[in-house]
Amino acid sequence: MGTAERENTLPPFSTFNFEVTLTLNELPEGVSNPICDAAFSECSGLDMTMEPKTIANGGNNQHQSHRMGPVTYGRLTLKRGMTENLHIWNWFKAASTPGKDYTAAGDITMKNADGEDAVIYKLEECLPVKVSGPTLNAQTGQVAIEELQLVYARMTIELPDQPGAGFSASAGFEVSASASLGGSAGFNASASANLSVSGGPELSGSFNADASANF
Repeated sequence: MGTAERENTLPPFSTFNFEVTLTLNELPEGVSNPICDAAFSECSGLDMTMEPKTIANGGNNQHQSHRMGPVTYGRLTLKRGMTENLHIWNWFKAASTPGKDYTAAGDITMKNADGEDAVIYKLEECLPVKVSGPTLNAQTGQVAIEELQLVYARMTIELPDQPGAGFSASAGFEVSASASLGGSAGFNASASANLSVSGGPELSGSFNADASANF
């Protein structure tokens, strides 16, 4: 008999449904933003490694203590079918110019089975370090693949924003009164107020109030 945790386990994502977006902080000549948008067919190098500091304990040769060390990130490798779009080549040429800072922000978005955004890898200060043209062979009819390698300063993993996160409110207030004089006097006042608030699935509600008085 399965446990509740196993029954509620979500299916894993597939590796073929993803998109890559690179946006430069400053545009050199021959490049426009986004420099690429979901054009790559292969992506690898989304990894981070912590180098621990090992401390030996005196008098205990069978135990070691570990402390947090610096975190390093992998080298992202992107591959795609080559076309007349030379933006990544122009970016590499501009980024290798001394005194220039043509870094980019990168988003690698994984999709779920329904094609919706599921997980987003956000890369900061991406810098191209290698561009490779396709391997040419007249005996095969394979697609020409070009490759881009870049390094990045930091990587974070985020979930897409949940829908219905907005906030809205409306309120109404009404007062009416009447009086008559002719042997008798009367005064009637009534008031009503309505308030509704909507802020997504976790914040919603309404309030209604009515009051009246006779004198």
